[in-house]
Amino acid sequence: MSGMTLVVALSLAACSGPVSVEPPDPPTHSGSCADFMAGLPDELVRQTSRDTDPESALTAAWGDPAITVRCGVPPPDTLDATSQLITANRVDWFPEELTEGYLFTTYGRVTVVEVTVPDDYTPEIGPATELSALVDETIPLR
Repeated sequence: MSGMTLVVALSLAACSGPVSVEPPDPPTHSGSCADFMAGLPDELVRQTSRDTDPESALTAAWGDPAITVRCGVPPPDTLDATSQLITANRVDWFPEELTEGYLFTTYGRVTVVEVTVPDDYTPEIGPATELSALVDETIPLR
């Protein structure tokens, strides 16, 4: 194997390693998460799924930089009666701008799901929109 081929192979291997995603602690209403997490796609916005570290039945990731999902999180402290929501496929999402991307959190469901989307994926609402049908099918309204 040439030096250049080895560098490319190592670079690709680095992209596919586990993504650090902290599981919710303690999870809230995690019973609803089982069906949601089991239904997650292998690809999200044309990005391949990746392992998470630590391994958890409540986290998932795709792509590099990673789009991440956590199920069973508490509602965000910044969410209040005047918060603006985005509705996609019958699911309300609370958007929060981050330093390098957005955090979208479900609203009005018995279990809260959050999706973190780096700026590299525009429009940033895309991953949440793709997951909306699964949220609607697996996580009941409050």
